[in-house]
Amino acid sequence: MSRESMDFDVVIIGAGPAGLSTGIRLAQLSQQHHQALTICIIDKGAEIGSHILSGAVLEPRALHELIPDWQMKEAPIHTPVTEDRFLFLTKNKSWRLPTPRQMHNHGNYIISLGQFCRWLATEAECLGVNIFPGFAASEIIYDNNRVSGVITGDKGVDKWGKPKETYQAGIALRAKQTVFAEGCRGSLTQNLFEHYQLCKHADPQTYALGIKELWEIPESLHRVGSVMHSIGWPLDHHTYGGSFVYHVGKNLLSIGFVVGLDYQNPYLNPYEEFQRFKIHPLIYPLLEKSHRIAYGARTLIEGGLQSIPELTFPGGLIVGDAAGFLNVPKIKGIHNAMKSGMIAAESLFPFLQSNQTECKDYATNLQASWLWQELYRARNIRPAMCFGLWPGLVYSAIDTYIFRGNAPWTLHRRLPDHETLKKANQCRKIIYPKHDNKITFDRLNSVYLSNIQYEENQPYHLKLKDRHGVPITINLNEYDSPEQRYCPAHVYEILYNEKNEPRLQINGGNCIHCKACDIKDPTQNIVWTPSEGGSGPQYGMM
Repeated sequence: MSRESMDFDVVIIGAGPAGLSTGIRLAQLSQQHHQALTICIIDKGAEIGSHILSGAVLEPRALHELIPDWQMKEAPIHTPVTEDRFLFLTKNKSWRLPTPRQMHNHGNYIISLGQFCRWLATEAECLGVNIFPGFAASEIIYDNNRVSGVITGDKGVDKWGKPKETYQAGIALRAKQTVFAEGCRGSLTQNLFEHYQLCKHADPQTYALGIKELWEIPESLHRVGSVMHSIGWPLDHHTYGGSFVYHVGKNLLSIGFVVGLDYQNPYLNPYEEFQRFKIHPLIYPLLEKSHRIAYGARTLIEGGLQSIPELTFPGGLIVGDAAGFLNVPKIKGIHNAMKSGMIAAESLFPFLQSNQTECKDYATNLQASWLWQELYRARNIRPAMCFGLWPGLVYSAIDTYIFRGNAPWTLHRRLPDHETLKKANQCRKIIYPKHDNKITFDRLNSVYLSNIQYEENQPYHLKLKDRHGVPITINLNEYDSPEQRYCPAHVYEILYNEKNEPRLQINGGNCIHCKACDIKDPTQNIVWTPSEGGSGPQYGMM
């Protein structure tokens, strides 16, 4: 099939902080050296930031380097952190613990990452970068063994693959170098991992699911700039996770819960753990006279230094959370994502003048940067938590305060998250409290606040390798269908016909693109692929 083709020097997949920083730095270098470059950034969200979700506390180190006059340019960064609190919770009580050194937030800011990315996109466009939201990259163009760009997904196709009246063929975006900045668990990045065997020397990656709500709270309860994190209840001591509560802007509360996807009990429901957290005596008074205005969820990439893949290949490279640059003990990745994009640009700019195909200087320059040093010092904290909460905390204190991140050993992980689930008959069921529809809500009520938009009759973007056997004979019979619980948007449910025969129902129109299913499905039978460009959640302030 013939399709329109466009040629660029560099094509960047994803308009998050990593992809936008790559584009901005390339354009800056282009102007400084008077060497014109054509740069294109595409994003699957309907507008820049519509699929962006994070807590988020910004460490401005990389921003100072990229745009030193960001304050004069009115970046949407208005809430400096005024206090840090780190708490251990039991069901009815809370104890304040010393805030770990990595979590000190002096000089940092509470932001909306979506708003921040929209501002970065404006800066990029002012420098001449072409930005196209609403276009999902669906296929990598391989010329022999070299990546030569991507093809965007067709629009206006029905679920049987037939063109509708609104049909628009995808475009081939060809480039000398393609930068993959898809964020956590990018679908094309997964393709690269397999095609080039980029992960063969890395530990298995590990992930977490972060669920977030935005509330308007009474002014009398608002402590602007306050940052609180908690560990402990409602999770057991063998499940990694915790909460965040940030007081941002004018009477807004950013509240969320993170659960490591290496949990073992298939009956655990991360969404319901978050709902339980909200009824803790410390949290409930904040919300009982407040109003919930937004909801969303996204996976986080937590493997750290040991899980970083090879980052370059013929024709391109990987930046940001697609590669795994989140600093888990800091609970921050924005500054690292931005720095990786800047280093990618600084490595690519001279490379584009050569006749070579693989920019190996990128990995070398990364390893010489403060980003790599930061990840090295943090490398043992997340794997130590596999020992359990208290042993993990004790080890983390020793690693941080005695060895200062330079312990003469490196801890490793052996299992990917989908292999950590136990069989249902080995675990206890978890009974979650009923929702009061005031503080706690069911998932469909919450998904409504994600402002999801899908065209009717769209193709299925959640694909099953085996549609009929595996979902029932293995997932249901052995694990009691954990996809019904780890999905925070009620996409998956088991339905029964008049003969009491079960089948897996996929409500694709509920999907908020968190990608937990692609990660946690015990048989890896579920494959997440991009939906039609511009569809999915439409986050504003998240």
